Amino acid sequence: QVQLLESGGGSVRAGGSLRLSCAASGLKYAAYSMGWFRQAPGKEREGVAGTRTNGRTPYYADSVKGRFTIFQDTGNNTLYLQMNTLKPEDTAMYYCAATRRPLVGAAMGIQRSYDYWGQGTQVTVSS
Repeated sequence: QVQLLESGGGSVRAGGSLRLSCAASGLKYAAYSMGWFRQAPGKEREGVAGTRTNGRTPYYADSVKGRFTIFQDTGNNTLYLQMNTLKPEDTAMYYCAATRRPLVGAAMGIQRSYDYWGQGTQVTVSS
């Protein structure tokens, strides 16, 4: 059974940083794609970043390019999202997602590309 557990959310001032973690279990690590999504109140869930375990070029939404970095620790099956220079518009619930399919490019930022989801961690950025 696949389980994804996010952590690391919190409240920060604009310009600050946070690192989100997603602990994955039940996946064969060498054969999946993972991503981060976010959903602000009253808005649709949007793809933030995605990656594959074989080191292919990661995906980033235009709104986070240059500020967010997605990376993995294969040793402990954990996905991370390093968020720097946070803005109030980054405020949202952040979700981790995974699939056994080898996603490429913009597909990593599409909800229906993923089969497994975590419960989310809240990020609040104040001005």
